Amino acid sequence: MRASFRLRIYTIGAAVLLFAILLVLRLYFVQIVHGEEYAGLADRQYVRSNTNLYDRGTLFFTDKNGILVAGARLKSGFIVALNPEMLEEDPSVVYEKLSAELPLERERFLAQASKKDDPYEEIAKQVSTTTGEYIEKLNLEGIQLYKEQWRYYPGTTLAAHTLGFVGYKGDDYAGRYGLERYYDDVLSRADNNLYVNFFAELFANLKSFAAGGEQTGDVVTSLEPSVQLFLEEKLKEVHDEWGSRQTAGIIINPQDGSIYAMGVYPSFDLNNYGDVEDVTVFSNPLVESVYEMGSIIKPITMGAALDSGAVTAQTTYEDTGKLTLDGYTISNFDGKGRGVVDMQEVLSQSLNTGVAFAVRKMGKDVYREYMEKFRIGQETGIDLPAESSGLIGYMEDGKPSPRDIEYATASFGQGIALTPINTVQALSVLANGGKLVTPHVGRELRFKNGLSREISFPGDGEQIIRPESANELTRMLVNVVDDALVEGKYKREHYSVAAKTGTAQIADPSGGYYDDRYLHSFFGYFPAYDAKYLIFLYTVEPKGVRYASQTLTKPFDDIVSFLINYYEVPPDR
Repeated sequence: MRASFRLRIYTIGAAVLLFAILLVLRLYFVQIVHGEEYAGLADRQYVRSNTNLYDRGTLFFTDKNGILVAGARLKSGFIVALNPEMLEEDPSVVYEKLSAELPLERERFLAQASKKDDPYEEIAKQVSTTTGEYIEKLNLEGIQLYKEQWRYYPGTTLAAHTLGFVGYKGDDYAGRYGLERYYDDVLSRADNNLYVNFFAELFANLKSFAAGGEQTGDVVTSLEPSVQLFLEEKLKEVHDEWGSRQTAGIIINPQDGSIYAMGVYPSFDLNNYGDVEDVTVFSNPLVESVYEMGSIIKPITMGAALDSGAVTAQTTYEDTGKLTLDGYTISNFDGKGRGVVDMQEVLSQSLNTGVAFAVRKMGKDVYREYMEKFRIGQETGIDLPAESSGLIGYMEDGKPSPRDIEYATASFGQGIALTPINTVQALSVLANGGKLVTPHVGRELRFKNGLSREISFPGDGEQIIRPESANELTRMLVNVVDDALVEGKYKREHYSVAAKTGTAQIADPSGGYYDDRYLHSFFGYFPAYDAKYLIFLYTVEPKGVRYASQTLTKPFDDIVSFLINYYEVPPDR
């Protein structure tokens, strides 16, 4: 008898507990998962019953304190519509009252008001809440307000090429560029129907998450808004000062591939992308375009030579200023020879003949193998759409060129074309002790059901060169900044900074290279022996100037100063 009574108590208790759990889950779904949607329903005294509000997840920046800042979100407001049959006042009077707060074309409004057989004429969209409240107070018969949500970018142009935007392609409305496109499956919320079976939704969500399936929600990025803003200001300064065709840059943590900022100038306003006449401005050249990068490739060549044992920093060669291979002559930037110089001077004076010497010491096959390890010319796997591969056909495994000249020109960044992001990935190997990392912008997915997951990127951590080789190369690049870059003007007493400039001739489509068109590039990282920040800059066709040291050294130094102060980086020497 007692056992039977105890069983009934346990059964009732279990039932009560299960009911409580389901009640809590139901409250969670109502208040947390669907809180905004139900709030929208409660606010629909203005809205037609069959109206579904546009819904989409948020793209977040992350500031240095870990606080999330919306880079792309939804904005709420109203559609203002007109029912001509219900107008009680003269349309001209209605127009005057509305236009006091709502910009309207008079002739268009009057034409719409004359359509007595049309019960719905849309006269304005994306009307702010303030203006909507003003119109409501006018209490005009025939004027209707409908709740609306739309995609909004608080920073307007900030990180425009990285964020991308949402737009139409045919009848399909979805992410078209940048993160909006890459993470469209996560950000999209096509089914906004709240009247679904609670249990079906609950178990479907749990099953999907457990299986690693797609979930809708928000995307948290590693983009830091203040760093992004400062980078973009510097890019504009360079662009305007030198009349360049394009200027761009990336700031990345070379230890894990997290991108703090990436910017392109000229840019565009994400909230008014329809005003852009040349749609090519929407593409992200940091990921989609390839360039001959010039002498910033020399540290990669030298790192490979050091790691292979072909040279040391003290290895010397006879520099005559020129070198003829396979009937072609390459020369130093000034055509002058330096006599007997070592590998440190090759980097300090940026000698083309010196890195070509290092390649000959390695041998073509060894050099090609290292370039493949650095993933030169390959896609990085960055979480942005339309990434391009590089153009290094004669160095590809399986069909390598037998000629020495291609390997010699590749050693100083001519004759091979890389995307900027691929270049940054390879340079990060030098800055982090020799490991491969995947550049990325996404950091975390926060699903609509309240769960979250960090974004992982395969392939990280592969050792490309030995840590000792990377450290020696870093030491050499620190010497470049301390002693050679603008004659040591930018040496920092308490901070070790490793850096290198690059000046590349731009290829003429008809053959050869232009004599007066250059791509200037610059990269550097600090604190040099435990780098947390790698900065990459380039500007295309600056006017009236020859060398990258003239256009990009000062902006690079300004960015270093900003990062030191902003992140309170402690001195390392």
